[in-house]
Amino acid sequence: MIRPWLVSGLCAGLAAFCPITPITAQEKPLAVIDWLENQAPSRVTPRQRPVGRPAEAPVAQTATQPAVTVQPLGAGAPRSIGLAPQAVTGVPLTLWAGSDVDRVVKRLENLGDITMPAAQSLLYKLLLAEAQAPRGRAQAGDRLALARARKLMDMGAVDPALSLMEQAGPTASPAHYALWMDLSLLLGTEDRACKTVQDMPHLSRDYPTLIFCTARAGNWEDAALTFGSAQALGLMAPEKLALFDRFLNPDLFEDAAPLPVPRDIDPLTFRLFETIGEALPTTNLPRAYAVADLRDLAGWKAQLAAAERLTRSGALPDNRLLGIYTDRDPAASGGVWDRVEALQRFETAMAQKNVAAITKTLPGVWTAMREAGLETSFAALFAAELIGLPLQDRAASIAFDVILLSPLYEAAALDPAPPIAAFAKGLAQGMPKRPLPNHPNAAAILAGFSAHPPKAPIIVAAQKEMLGEALLQVIELMQKGFEGDRLELQNALATLRALGLEDYARRAALQAILMR
Repeated sequence: MIRPWLVSGLCAGLAAFCPITPITAQEKPLAVIDWLENQAPSRVTPRQRPVGRPAEAPVAQTATQPAVTVQPLGAGAPRSIGLAPQAVTGVPLTLWAGSDVDRVVKRLENLGDITMPAAQSLLYKLLLAEAQAPRGRAQAGDRLALARARKLMDMGAVDPALSLMEQAGPTASPAHYALWMDLSLLLGTEDRACKTVQDMPHLSRDYPTLIFCTARAGNWEDAALTFGSAQALGLMAPEKLALFDRFLNPDLFEDAAPLPVPRDIDPLTFRLFETIGEALPTTNLPRAYAVADLRDLAGWKAQLAAAERLTRSGALPDNRLLGIYTDRDPAASGGVWDRVEALQRFETAMAQKNVAAITKTLPGVWTAMREAGLETSFAALFAAELIGLPLQDRAASIAFDVILLSPLYEAAALDPAPPIAAFAKGLAQGMPKRPLPNHPNAAAILAGFSAHPPKAPIIVAAQKEMLGEALLQVIELMQKGFEGDRLELQNALATLRALGLEDYARRAALQAILMR
């Protein structure tokens, strides 16, 4: 059963409309000559002429050379690119304005795998936020949009990456088109991309893409001719030639052994293997390929594995995960099937509001979710309904942790509170108390919320309209702190608070306490 979303945020749009009166038969439109006559100034008599010094060119007051801004003719105001408007994200349009685009692109490319949920959330906000391009370089906005979409793809957020590319303009350059095509292939929406390259052949000189799109359009003879030319001239790798041969001539290979799996996989190769009936498993492929297993074409176990993998990276909505978990009854036991059964029993108890059943099933499902790395997703789904329930003993302690790991962390309450609960409760209010004994991150968190200074270079960068670049550095600190670097953890917390991101600081600190 899919639970309804609770969506918070404000998206206000204002528009001014000026009524236009239509021209009637009695009100003929003015000809050019009529317009010029009506605009001629009235005659000025000598008595009406202004008296004073004649007009003269302005005279400079200093010898200092004035500042001159140069931009291409017709460039106008910088274009804003992003899927989430400023009214929703709260970040300024000048997020990247003062940054050098080469430096930002390199930082995005070198950003490692982010596993801390709070850091993931902040990264998605940066990648999706509507923002203007860095100043001072032509095509900077297009290059940055390309880098943002690539990072979204790396995280498994293929749908948002595709939408961002379409907003930025998939025909802006061959690189834009190539990424748009890859994303379309992963989602099975490549028809539009194929039609575009047929209308604008300069966008791609990649023979596999041209052959595939020609065949998709039904021009099998042209596709075979292009394939033959590429084969004769050695323009394609042997493994790609073998794959396309089976794609274009399926009747010749009905009884042939399956092709060996190539070492390097790209979205087109992945899609062609699926087309010839030799679909590749996505488990060992980059995260973006897991999107293909969310379709009904895949088995339920493959859908479950893909959903868990994408949810851990923040690319799949929590409600979608719940929908896949509760789609049908588990057909076996062990591994993912035990998690499915545990969650279904707990979800049924919650739907019936049966406190005794909730008390019984909560420990099991919480253990299963922790083992799968899905604690924050589970918390986002069920925390609101757990608040205020009269649970006892272990179930009450687990419910406390679940609420703390959700966006509703301030509502957590547990009396009488053990030391870790008292520390976490104070942290949820932004006022952690004395250091928590026997927890390696507690002292670092306390320092980050008290006297530890923020990272000065990051604060300076944010003040110079390089907020996006500054927050990418904070995300790196958050991840390092999550992985055990306590100095970077206190640096991250102190810097987040100095930048006014108190909610992210508290969520990061709670995750460092409860998920480590």
